[in-house]
Amino acid sequence: MDAARRPSRAHGDKPANTKRRSPPPAQLAAPEAADLNELRCEWRRLYCSEPPRFSRDLLIRGISYRLQEIEHGGLNKSTRRKLKTLAKMFETTGRIAPDPGLSLKPGARLVREWHGRTHTVTVTEDGFESAGVSYPSLTKIAEKITGAHWSGPRFFGLKRTGALRSGNGDGHG
Repeated sequence: MDAARRPSRAHGDKPANTKRRSPPPAQLAAPEAADLNELRCEWRRLYCSEPPRFSRDLLIRGISYRLQEIEHGGLNKSTRRKLKTLAKMFETTGRIAPDPGLSLKPGARLVREWHGRTHTVTVTEDGFESAGVSYPSLTKIAEKITGAHWSGPRFFGLKRTGALRSGNGDGHG
């Protein structure tokens, strides 16, 4: 790339990999009206890779999502982390069984007494924090506290939503 075409980083400009970027120039006016070749070109432009062998409808959805992502930002850390977990589960088992009951929001606090000592865990955007240390999972914290392998959610008394439901629908099992 010659110097005339190279983007300038002068005057504190942000690097090109920041979360919010302006859409690249010359985007399709209406992806829904484009033919398959135009959609493939648009995919290459937005993703900088060859388009997958998707149906026209899925290409349109992928292009629309990418444009929205460029305009408004991508997924937050907890959602990306959950998607990675689900992808790993699929690669390992060939199935995806999302956990319907553990939906902890950042800032939530979990408290557990163990051998006369109270342990408090705070849910963060990146995982969990206990005694000033960050952890990727509750299980790691439970192991640290007990010195043995424990299910973190079980150790902290968290139950799956489905396990709380009874046949009469009153939530008491």
